[in-house]
Amino acid sequence: MQCASQRGYGAKAVLCGFVIFAILSAFTGTAMAQDAASNIASNMAGLGAGLPALISSNAADGSTSYSLSLQILALMTAMTVLPSLVLGMTSFTRIIIVLSILRQAMGTQQTPPNQVLIAIALFLTFFIMSPTLTTIYETAAEPYLNGNVSAESALSSASGDMKEFMVKNTRKDDLNMFMDLAAQGAIETPQDVPLTVLLPAFITSELKTAFQIGFLLFLPFLVIDMVVASVLMSLGMMMLSPMLVALPFKLLLFVLVDGWSMTVGSLVATYAV
Repeated sequence: MQCASQRGYGAKAVLCGFVIFAILSAFTGTAMAQDAASNIASNMAGLGAGLPALISSNAADGSTSYSLSLQILALMTAMTVLPSLVLGMTSFTRIIIVLSILRQAMGTQQTPPNQVLIAIALFLTFFIMSPTLTTIYETAAEPYLNGNVSAESALSSASGDMKEFMVKNTRKDDLNMFMDLAAQGAIETPQDVPLTVLLPAFITSELKTAFQIGFLLFLPFLVIDMVVASVLMSLGMMMLSPMLVALPFKLLLFVLVDGWSMTVGSLVATYAV
């Protein structure tokens, strides 16, 4: 009986402890909620009064100047869009597709690896785009950094130079198709083409050209595969992989004709700058 009564007292003590803990937690939560509400109220009051770091001012000549915080925010936003611009507005797409098809035609699996192909495509893109990038720097970036022109004027000049490059390397059929889809009228200069029409037309043209070049690169390696497969079948070597036997002959052919120089030179020569 005494043990039972002690157990009953122990259970009551534990229950009382839980009740006290719950009450203290409730008071603590209420106090924290009140503190949070007061902090939110003070922050909202500060927002209502305005943030000096995020302001823009209008000059007497009608131009608008932005604070340093807004400029940094715009720069970070532009950095997130930069990979898409490199893929969609330069020669990177055509080069990387052709190199990928070439690697598949040779049957070398992951040689060269993806990192090497991307590096080659990136540096070739810089080489092809260097005249356009130099023009953009001289006509837009340098005057803007020196404070001679506004950001809007520099951006308009840079977009005009990029439009000129993309229009030169876009098929007329693709450009006319997207112009008709967008219900755009006749244009006189490349600067008049809207980017909403020029970008998809340029990417479509790049894909078409890349697959045409890849098809021409694939043919000689396909012939080697067919010859090797026919010889192995005639000799009765059915258990020997034709791809394994054809690989040394593909590599030998590619080295003898100086394939990398021919491929890279042909890719660069397909662009008008």
